[in-house]
This record gives sequence, C-alpha cells and structure tokens, in this order.
Amino acid sequence: MSAAAELPLDQLDVITPDSFQNHGYPHEAWARLRRESPVHFFGDAEVPFWAITRHADITTISKQPDLFLNGPRLFVNPRAEEMQAESSDFERPPTLIEMDNPQHRAYRKIISSRFTPAALKKIHADVDRIARKIVDDLLAVGEGEVDFVEAVAAPLPIAVIGWLLGVPEDDWPSLYDWTNRMIGFDDPEFNPTDLENEGARAMIELFTYFTELVEERRAKPQDDLISLFTHADVDGKKLPLLDVLSYCQIIVGAGNETTRNATSGGMLALVQDPEQMCKLADPANLRTGVEEILRWSSPVIHFARTLAQDTVFNGHALKQGDAVALYYPSANRDEEIFDDPYAFRVDRKPNRHLAFGVGEHFCAGAHVARLELEMAFKYLLPRLEGVELVGEPDRLRSNLIGGIKRLPIRFKARPA
Repeated sequence: MSAAAELPLDQLDVITPDSFQNHGYPHEAWARLRRESPVHFFGDAEVPFWAITRHADITTISKQPDLFLNGPRLFVNPRAEEMQAESSDFERPPTLIEMDNPQHRAYRKIISSRFTPAALKKIHADVDRIARKIVDDLLAVGEGEVDFVEAVAAPLPIAVIGWLLGVPEDDWPSLYDWTNRMIGFDDPEFNPTDLENEGARAMIELFTYFTELVEERRAKPQDDLISLFTHADVDGKKLPLLDVLSYCQIIVGAGNETTRNATSGGMLALVQDPEQMCKLADPANLRTGVEEILRWSSPVIHFARTLAQDTVFNGHALKQGDAVALYYPSANRDEEIFDDPYAFRVDRKPNRHLAFGVGEHFCAGAHVARLELEMAFKYLLPRLEGVELVGEPDRLRSNLIGGIKRLPIRFKARPA
C-alpha cells in the first residue's frame, strides 16, 4: 500500500515544490482527496489553504470571479509571498491572470481578437515554417541522443512568442533565460542562493529590455503585439508603461512555459506508450491527440483564488481572505468526468480537460498553444523510426508549473 493511501488526509503533500520535483504529480493523493474530501482545508501548511480537486468544483469556482478573486496571490507559495513583500523597491503591476473585474475584462479585450482561431489563420504558415525547421534541424543527423526540451520543446514556443511580440530573433534566447529564472525562482538551478532573488532580477531585466522596444513601437508601430499593447486604449486612455511591460511579461512567461512543458510531457507519454505514438502519427488523430496531451500533462499545477467575503461552499465555511488552490491536473483525472482517466489515449472523445482553465480566465493563448503542439507533432512523429528515454526526466522544483527541465532521448529518423 502506498504512503498516500495510508497517511491521514492532513499529512498528504500536495503543495511543497520538493515533492513535485522529486516525485512528479501526486495523483494518488489527489484521488484520495477527490473521494474523501474534495474541498479540504490544509490549516497547518505554511500558507493555510483549501485544496479543490474535483472538476465540477473547480469549474464552479472559476465561474464566480467576483467571489473567488484572482488577486492578490497567483498561487499558494510562502516563498513567493515573502519575496513579493521584500521587493518593495520594484512593485510590478498585476499581470492579466492576476487581475479581477472590471480591470480584467477591459485588459483582456485588448488581446482577445488577436488570438481567435480566425485571426490565427494569418500566422499558420509562419508557425508551420518555424516548427518544420526545428524538426528538420533535429532529424538532419539521422540518429543520436539529445535533450528533447532543448532541441524541440523549448525553441518552438520561444520562437513563436518572440515572433508574435516582434522581438528580434537574436534576442529570443534572452526570453528563454528570463522565463526560466522568473518561473524557476524556487529551483536552485535558476536561483542558487537565498541571498539574491533571481526571479525579480530577471523581471527587471525583461522590463528594461522591453522598455526600449516599446519606445521604438511608440514612434514606429508594426504588426506585432508590442505595438498593440503600446497603442491600446482602456476607457479612452493609453496603457501606462508598466502595464504594457506587464503584458509583455505574461505573454513571454505563460506563452513559453505552458506550451514547452505540454510538448515535453506529451513526448514523455508517447515514448512510454509506443502504441499511442503510432496512433498519433496518423493525421486523423492529431487534433484529439493534442487535447489528450494537454489533459495528460496539465502543465499548470494550480492557480490560487482568494475569498472576497465569507461564504459556504459544498458545506464548508470559507472565510474572507482564505486561499483556495485549484488543482487542474487532479480535475483532469476526475473519474466522474473521464472514462479510464489514468489511460493515455490520443483518440479520446469527448475530452473536457481543464488544462487551459475555465471561465473568464480561460487561457487567452489556448489556440496558439494548440497550433504549436499540432505543428510540432505533425512533423516529428511520422519521421521517427524509433525513440527511447536514455535518462530520467529532470523536473522543475515548483508547485506552480509542472516543468520538465531536461528530457534525454535517443532517436532514429526515417530518411527524409
């Protein structure tokens, strides 16, 4: 019997970054919570919080944004709150995913029209070109050992995001570095000492860099997102510079980390299940396969909500200011929603996963992420004659993003 089956519920570890790095997602613990206490209060945690693990409850909460607020905390993490309190010399504005109405509704309108399926048809050819080149570069040697994250999963979203924003190609590696340090503030590889906050340092570097680009676009607008944010109006007023920079930050961070880790998590699942890899190589299964990769990998571990006022939810008394953690990977294994939820099936239908969230804060870049995943696997899988792991995945120390830092594989390509 596993430890998760024997421990009292209050001792289940569903929050510490070390656990996610060392053991991956705690699916057994989440399953127990769904069965026995789907709205469970971890009062002894460093930051006490309510764990929400069922699909239906996460959906209900996400559709009540005025009661369950996105501010002031993005996720439940004592170190993040300590660092935010210490960073009084640089107070950044909230990003789109931390905003509440009416600000959220007004700011989301700025970008929503650019990320619709119809609008994205204009960039299909460019994303196609970027993905094909990345795969061609990988497979040109015929066979070998590579880090799949470095070779495919990381460069694709960085290239697409850099191109959409209007960042010169020579600077794309900087976007990758800033994202790793901002998201990886809890990982010693990216933030090796408590004496310096590399996440805050990276954010300042990113803001400084984009300030120059914003000034350029203010004088000479182009057809890119930096120009869109720079010249956007909210209630008849231009966005303040810090808000423009915050928009650039969330596009870089969210657009990179989630797609990168869905691609890596999808590849890991496919390598571990060759039958499903063969199925996904069939173009007829590409769309459903991408949705299953998103369900299976669920790159965002949790987002937080904060109670605006006292309320009773599913028989539990929640108090104003209480923190609530919405566990999307748990919802995506919910037995009440998914048939055989622990099976990876690229032809799964229907697939009501919550990898992009739900409600008003549904991921604005969902269609871009789907397009990137489709293009990556569309070109990669038919050309792979064989692929296997040659080492364990190296996971990010984080309770926010289920990151894979390195995924070592050995591959053999079919002749082009």
